[in-house]
Amino acid sequence: MTYAGPTALYIDGEWTESVDGGTIETEDPATEETYATVACATEADVAAAVDAAESAAEHDAPWRSADPKERAAALGAMADEIEAMADEIVLVESHDNGKTPFEAQLDVEMVIDTFRYYAGWADKLTGESIPVPGNRLDYTLREPLGVTAHIAPWNYPFQLAGRSLAAALSCGNTAVVKPSKTTPLSALYYGMAAEAAGLPDGVVNVVPGRGSEAGSALVDHPGVDHVAFTGSTGVGKGLMSAAADNLTGVTLELGGKGPNVVFPDADLDAAAKGVHYGIFMNCGQMCWAGSRLLVHEDVHDEVVDSVVERAEATPLGSGIDDDGRMGPAVSGSHREEVLDYVETGIDEGATLATGGSVPDDKPAGYFIEPTVFTDVDNDMTIAREEIFGPVLCVIEFSEFEEAMAIANDSPFGLSAGVWTTDLSTAHDAASRLEYGMVSVNEYPQTFPQTPFGGVKQSGLGREQGTEAVREYTQSKSVNLNLG
Repeated sequence: MTYAGPTALYIDGEWTESVDGGTIETEDPATEETYATVACATEADVAAAVDAAESAAEHDAPWRSADPKERAAALGAMADEIEAMADEIVLVESHDNGKTPFEAQLDVEMVIDTFRYYAGWADKLTGESIPVPGNRLDYTLREPLGVTAHIAPWNYPFQLAGRSLAAALSCGNTAVVKPSKTTPLSALYYGMAAEAAGLPDGVVNVVPGRGSEAGSALVDHPGVDHVAFTGSTGVGKGLMSAAADNLTGVTLELGGKGPNVVFPDADLDAAAKGVHYGIFMNCGQMCWAGSRLLVHEDVHDEVVDSVVERAEATPLGSGIDDDGRMGPAVSGSHREEVLDYVETGIDEGATLATGGSVPDDKPAGYFIEPTVFTDVDNDMTIAREEIFGPVLCVIEFSEFEEAMAIANDSPFGLSAGVWTTDLSTAHDAASRLEYGMVSVNEYPQTFPQTPFGGVKQSGLGREQGTEAVREYTQSKSVNLNLG
């Protein structure tokens, strides 16, 4: 497929090249061939985008002052435009990121659902009245923050940009979206959707660029009122520190090392299927990946054998012109990082049950075999650090308390899974697990209306659901002395 989509920056309702003519060249991870060349935003481009967003965020500007029903209609129209372009976006995402069209289709559908969900929130941003002493009336208003920045990662470029963008727009904010330089293409379709849906100029701006220049300029800009970032914990900490200079608010969705805890009474076939899906989809490149499998000793061998069998039967490929169900790593350098972790696991004494290499039948593309380690101790590097690849670490346990201790013994706290047919065990485990999200008898699962975020080193704040409405609004208290 030859890329024929947008390649320019989208600023203040106009498609424009970078001020210095700089570009980013993208690569198809399944073929290692150049796929597209897009404009690369500089500090000056970011400043222009923020200026446009500031003007569009003014109190009497069309977006901020619009009847909430008008904003709802605009978000619904954006959802319609995205749906009309869905097939194109799916293939662009597959070529740009390496995920299969099956996975990319799920992402696009999630975005459409998210925009429609937040369209419904536009006229429901209510305050409350507060009883106070004397002859007074006190009430609160929920107001937009102003200019929101959305720095999206390369693993879910379209979905994660849209997740925060839809919520922010619903609340009356304006936005500057900066996709990863590795996967800059799909986010540009938000500019196309906003333009086609008739949003006022400056409400949505999209500026692909390098994190070191465009990303830093966006976080440092005093005109930005809130930054939504999804990415690594290390980068997130640096971003939070930089945002502190202007007291800019942040929503951070960072790393993870999710455990899937399988108890002996679980539906073992369903558990093996869920564990497989939760670590090998998107080539394991997910912050919420179930990268640790904690399995009871009584069913350890049966579960491991089933997961290994499924891993070895997983077809590798782009999924575009073959039957691939697991695509490649996003880049050659990232594949090498994952393979280095595999070597570390072997060196530290874990048993390589399957995978761990570059497949012999894939001379091109950054493919990695689905990998399963057994005999893993929770103190090993592969159990402590986020590998961000198709590598599963199996840890055996004997008792409920031991399982909870192992699961919680992690610097991360994003997502966890529990597999059991006993309701008491399910609820007990869900309450004990130190994670922002817990799925029982399926993994993973999320919806536009359910909050998404973690604890500990996995971030601050929440995307999705009513929690995001609070992220992208601020409360104002009004007190009236009635005399």
